[in-house]
Amino acid sequence: MKGETVTVTSRQKVGVNALNSPVYEWVPEGDVENVLVAPGSTDNLAGSIRADGVEVVFTLYWPKVDTRALKNKRVTVRGEAFEVVGDPKPYPNNLTPGEWDRPVEVKAVSG
Repeated sequence: MKGETVTVTSRQKVGVNALNSPVYEWVPEGDVENVLVAPGSTDNLAGSIRADGVEVVFTLYWPKVDTRALKNKRVTVRGEAFEVVGDPKPYPNNLTPGEWDRPVEVKAVSG
């Protein structure tokens, strides 16, 4: 089994504006190879405020070789940016004999 290549980005301060307030951008940290991508639900968001809203969710199974923290990061999957949900933690090594040890939920909301 072989996974896909995804890109991790983080929000970083890149300067200040004319009013001396910080300016942030999403900056690529690098690619991660062999990530298994499992499609999740594509639910319509309930309520009159976001009647046309759709939430797309994936579960990414992260390879053991990449140990970076993913809290507050974005991951680009198949050309679309998704927000990492929470602070994903790996399973203990003795419970993961394969190449992947961390389920990472990501989501994007549109509409």
